Amino acid sequence: MLDMKFVRENPDIVKENIKKKFQDEKLPLVDEAIELDKQARELQQEADDLRAKKNVIAKQIGALMAQGKKEEAEEVKKEVTKNASRLAELEKQEPEVKEKLKKIMMVIPNIIDESVPIGKDDSENVELEKFGEPVVPDFEIPYHTEIMERLNGVDLDSARKVAGNGFYYLMGDVARLHSAIISYARDFMIDRGFTYCVPPFMIRSDVVTGVMSFAEMDAMMYKIEGEDLYLIGTSEHSMIGKYIDTMIDEETLPHTLTSYSPCFRKEKGAHGIEERGLYRIHQFEKQEMIVVCKPEDSMEYFHKLWRNTVDLFRSMDIPVRTIECCSGDLADLKVKSYDVEAWSPRQKKYFEVGSCSNLGDAQARRLKIRVRGKDGKYFAHTLNNTVVAPPRMLIAFFENNLNEDGSINIPEVLRPYMGGKSVISPKA
Repeated sequence: MLDMKFVRENPDIVKENIKKKFQDEKLPLVDEAIELDKQARELQQEADDLRAKKNVIAKQIGALMAQGKKEEAEEVKKEVTKNASRLAELEKQEPEVKEKLKKIMMVIPNIIDESVPIGKDDSENVELEKFGEPVVPDFEIPYHTEIMERLNGVDLDSARKVAGNGFYYLMGDVARLHSAIISYARDFMIDRGFTYCVPPFMIRSDVVTGVMSFAEMDAMMYKIEGEDLYLIGTSEHSMIGKYIDTMIDEETLPHTLTSYSPCFRKEKGAHGIEERGLYRIHQFEKQEMIVVCKPEDSMEYFHKLWRNTVDLFRSMDIPVRTIECCSGDLADLKVKSYDVEAWSPRQKKYFEVGSCSNLGDAQARRLKIRVRGKDGKYFAHTLNNTVVAPPRMLIAFFENNLNEDGSINIPEVLRPYMGGKSVISPKA
């Protein structure tokens, strides 16, 4: 959410930013916000004047009564009654206007970084760099669920009976591999100086609206019926929410945290063949990283964060590339975002396995995450990035480590988490 003072003083910049995001339908909201802000400030000023006047008049009435001027005092009392009635009216109008203003401000997109490429949608995202050599073997690579079924590692039919489409049972060595990747990712991030955390898996609505846009909330979140609680779609939500309404001492920054959680997502809409199986699912597990830092440090941490994901995948010999999201593909709270994509030998193309985002002070402003610095108070900057999110990551893992006989090579870094195993073989 933008600073209202910035919007008021820079409406043309805000409108130009909306145009860069190809959201022209939101242009009228800027003028509406400025007008509502004006009304709110006028109502507040009038209310403050009446409150101040009330104290003055009270003293005046006391003085008149002390002088025996009862009739004059009664006339002044009439003014008090009139002012009280007007004040009650203002105190009702003011929060209504402020609530309307807040709803509009929650929809106006954040100012994107000047380095972000301009484009309408994800088809205009920009490839930045490749890491590792993409290889297509000279044997056919089956669909990932077929590979897993040959390992007796997945049961989708039973999951459909128990929970419906979009769920799965992972079994045996595949389930163990899933947990091994999560454990390795945890230790990988701890070794890089991040503090490990297991957060709440449900959050309240004020945290949800603090960390994401209304559109994202409707498309992603499952609500707990009868309670003000939502299942998290990623641990970033509760990790950033940890700081809601706090004042952080500047000398303690940055706060760098890595968190494990299950994640729950609606995943609305129809999906193509490549999104069957374990690609788009309602429940998965994830290792995440977040940073809370000073504004001047946020871009430095942004580049450190996406590099962590690249390094993790390369340590498992999986080729990846980084993609910069263009203006039209950025969620409204984001200043800048990179996707990390893994190589799929079967599809002969890359697909997304992680997303790194700098949100500036948008989340901090909504959640009131402030910093007490030597030169005053200010809003922190927040960032987040996927460390690893199996089972989607398993798709890239199986395809890039598959042997012609159907066995799967276990990279050296994962072997300690797999009881020393170097290969998973198909079951008879």
